[in-house]
Amino acid sequence: MQPSDSFSRRRFIGATGALATCVATQHLQPPLGAQKPLVSSAGGTVASGVQIAALTERLNPRIAALRQVALQILKPTPTELDRGLRLHAESVVFDSYGFSPRAAVDGDALAKLVQDGASSIELDDVREDMMMTRVATDPVQQQEYQDAWRASGVTCIFQNAGEEGQDPMRLLKRLARFTYVTDVMRGFVSKAASPQDVLTAKKEGKHCLYMTGNGVPLTQQWVSVPDELRYVRIFFQLGIRMMHLTYQRRNMIGDGCGEKTDAGLSDFGEAAVAEMNRVGVIPDCAHSGWQTSLEAARVSTKPVVASHSVCGAIHPHIRSKPDAVIKAIADSGGYIGICCIPRFLRGNGDINALLDHIDHVIRKFGPDHVAIGTDVAYQSQDAGRERAKVPRRGKRRPDFRSLWPADDYQTTQQANESVAWTNWPLFTVGLIQRGHDDDVIRKVIGGNVMRVAKATLA
Repeated sequence: MQPSDSFSRRRFIGATGALATCVATQHLQPPLGAQKPLVSSAGGTVASGVQIAALTERLNPRIAALRQVALQILKPTPTELDRGLRLHAESVVFDSYGFSPRAAVDGDALAKLVQDGASSIELDDVREDMMMTRVATDPVQQQEYQDAWRASGVTCIFQNAGEEGQDPMRLLKRLARFTYVTDVMRGFVSKAASPQDVLTAKKEGKHCLYMTGNGVPLTQQWVSVPDELRYVRIFFQLGIRMMHLTYQRRNMIGDGCGEKTDAGLSDFGEAAVAEMNRVGVIPDCAHSGWQTSLEAARVSTKPVVASHSVCGAIHPHIRSKPDAVIKAIADSGGYIGICCIPRFLRGNGDINALLDHIDHVIRKFGPDHVAIGTDVAYQSQDAGRERAKVPRRGKRRPDFRSLWPADDYQTTQQANESVAWTNWPLFTVGLIQRGHDDDVIRKVIGGNVMRVAKATLA
């Protein structure tokens, strides 16, 4: 999909007032990639006009509209916007948990599967496969995928690459899909195996995925502890660098955040954390209960993270972490990644609420222990039209993993759109507005994830 010229950087700047002339006239610069970026002392690059323009020019109508929502909330001055865009463009930006841009499904193909009597499992599998891999096979979807990456200014995503659970075969599917995408599109987005790969992608003006699995792969034969945990190393060798200890529900490792009890980490859970430490996999307690999270952080010999969560001191949702848990995570050397889910952020649930949670961690635990783990994805502009082609299915039972406590919170379109994934540059602008210096902001938008990734592999 070719971007709309009507949504140019000049129009973007016009929403908040003209920037400095040297920035506002970057239309005269060569196309993206024509200038080789210089390496900065912070590990990112010295932002060129071309790199800054990549964040703001040639935005498709959807991305431009999402930007306007966040700009209307933040209302940055030209100076704040200029500084924020430059800092974002030169920094290593590492989403501590998220999803690369999603393609629209092929509605006609899915409709035919429904007509042919495909099972719910088959339909779900094909739908997920289409959203994750059509960016590598369909030229229109691929163009929009690339446009979303460039507009976001994100260097690397800690990519959700494992369907929630412990079964190795279940966990393998998404990993295979994203491995396929990075194989086919390696000139644009690659699979990172180490933090150095992330730095290389930044220097080359490319993007990458650092893989995380949504569970610890277990044989589930329970012959011995080593037998149960032997797939941790295998999945590490396949590229997984972080694993959820639990996902909502209780498992043999510990209690998930959705359980009415808060039983904590099991004996086997301690062994699982020790094996992850040994192999080089980050233990992630984002979906774990508070006691499980606390105990995992205390027994681990390497950093533990809550990759996409919020602060319980601001809103004590089950997916939040209270200050005692955040302190234990910080003491382990880890971080809490603040997510972009209005239901968890509360307040207005918008970009300012996101910044409130980041500020809370910085004030109480220091700038080394907070990141941004969006937990949201950019969705193709064609998604709604293609979904409408697929016949509706009847009522379905809720997934076991998604048995949430009752919640009457009603989000708003404005809140959701203000924290859209392609608004990443405005997260940086918002941190500028909150008075944080450049070094602190670099840590929040990527430096802390890089530090923990290095420490885990050490």
